[in-house]
Amino acid sequence: MTAIASTISSTLRILPRAALIGLMLAAPALAVPSLTSQNDRVVEAPAHKNSGAGLVLLMSLRRA
Repeated sequence: MTAIASTISSTLRILPRAALIGLMLAAPALAVPSLTSQNDRVVEAPAHKNSGAGLVLLMSLRRA
C-alpha cells in the first residue's frame, strides 16, 4: 500500500509543475486565433519605405 501511496504522492507533486509548463508552451498558440479575429489590432510593424540607397551602394561597389 505504501508503494501506491508514494506513486500517487509523487504524481500529485509533479502535476502542477507539468500543467504550468504545458500552459506556458501552449499560450502563444492559443493567443493567435484571438488576434486574427480582431482586425483593429496591428501585430506587424508598417512596411519601411525603400529609398533606393542600397542599389547605389551596390553599383558603386561593383565598379570599384
